Amino acid sequence: MRSFARVCLCGWILSVFLLAVSGCAAQVREREDFRDVIQNVQKAVFPTLVFVKPIKQHFGTGQLTRQQVLGSGVIITPDGLVVTNSHVAKDSVEIKCVLYNSEQWPAQVVGVDADTDLALLRLRIPADHPPLPTASFGDSDALQEGQFVMAFGSPLGFARSISFGVVSCTRRYLEIGAFNLWIQTDAAINPGNSGGPLVNDRGEVIGINTVRAAFGENLGFAIPSNTVRRIAAQLQAHGRVDRAYFGIQLQPIRDFIRDVILDYDRGVLVGGVEYPSPAAAAGLKAGDLILSCNGIPVNGIFLEDMPSVRTVFADQRAGEETALLVQRNGETITIGVRPTEKPQLTTEGVELEAWNCSVQEISKFRSPVLSYFVPNGVYILGVRKGGNAQSSGLQPGDILLTIGGQPVPDLLTLQEIYRQSTLLERGKRTLLLEILRGGYHQYLALDFNREVKRGAE
Repeated sequence: MRSFARVCLCGWILSVFLLAVSGCAAQVREREDFRDVIQNVQKAVFPTLVFVKPIKQHFGTGQLTRQQVLGSGVIITPDGLVVTNSHVAKDSVEIKCVLYNSEQWPAQVVGVDADTDLALLRLRIPADHPPLPTASFGDSDALQEGQFVMAFGSPLGFARSISFGVVSCTRRYLEIGAFNLWIQTDAAINPGNSGGPLVNDRGEVIGINTVRAAFGENLGFAIPSNTVRRIAAQLQAHGRVDRAYFGIQLQPIRDFIRDVILDYDRGVLVGGVEYPSPAAAAGLKAGDLILSCNGIPVNGIFLEDMPSVRTVFADQRAGEETALLVQRNGETITIGVRPTEKPQLTTEGVELEAWNCSVQEISKFRSPVLSYFVPNGVYILGVRKGGNAQSSGLQPGDILLTIGGQPVPDLLTLQEIYRQSTLLERGKRTLLLEILRGGYHQYLALDFNREVKRGAE
């Protein structure tokens, strides 16, 4: 009996040992499989990765300055089209791109779309250059939380880097990007990663890395690949993304963050109407519930629904009447709105060297607070430290109303006033400026008789 027990015990120990060995072997195989996945994706994606080096110009200091910045991109066509972020490419006077094989080529901007923070570049490679390797796109709508992903790019200027993590949220709403939902990931994203691809375990691009949360850890956000493909196609075809402007502020029916929950099961709420605007001219009012736009149902129930709802409005034809089905005070009415085209904004200013300041035109899309006071005009963008404008009391944000009694309705008028002022003799270079600062009128004497040495660019 004891012999039998010993045999059983030995058999049990042997079986446990064999199970442990097989378990360890399985874990080894899983680790090997995991390494294979990363290496296979790396081999597929690295050749399509681009290290982007733009030189940008700025006017915020009151003079034209240039700065080298760093970013990333990914090749999407064999002839050298590269997707990156708008904030990487815009305002660039020169862009150089380093490829996987250490070739460096100049690039030109095909188009930028600040509303989605996407841009398209074209590498200026010789006509006889071999076709470039290209990235393949996956379906971002098929993403699931917990799915393994890898972030590629050039963080802090380190060319070709890879980090990995999981998808934390597939449909994250952020206040930035009115037409975007975001893929949230805990894969490390740092300055320089912007414009690089977020890739799944099959080597498919499912997003473009764009932003990380400075207030937390492991909070990175990427633009979904389906949005990237749609915007890139428009930039390639037209060099821009045209959008209609209605002048309405839309808000969801159930906003749990602001604790605004209304008893509707469809439609989108008009939170406000801009004045002047096409919507205001058509009689649309705050509190209206829009049910459809040109026959297309618009259901902004939650915050996550808002980018797609705004896209429906933006896709309407500027200059043509759009029929809005509206519920107001229990009645359903149709309101015709003729939207205008939303202007393409640039952040470029104009330097007035003798005055030692830079200026920019007022736009409701770029400077809504200033446009509230003066819909059309010019404001001080920046003043040079120790320069004539600063010494005379001018500050960034000052709206120029009149100069020497002459109105300043636009930038062209101001540039002519400036040109005439530079013809004045030294000792007589003083102008009386009427400005608007914080809603209050003020008068300043701009003395620009000094010749201030230009700062370093």
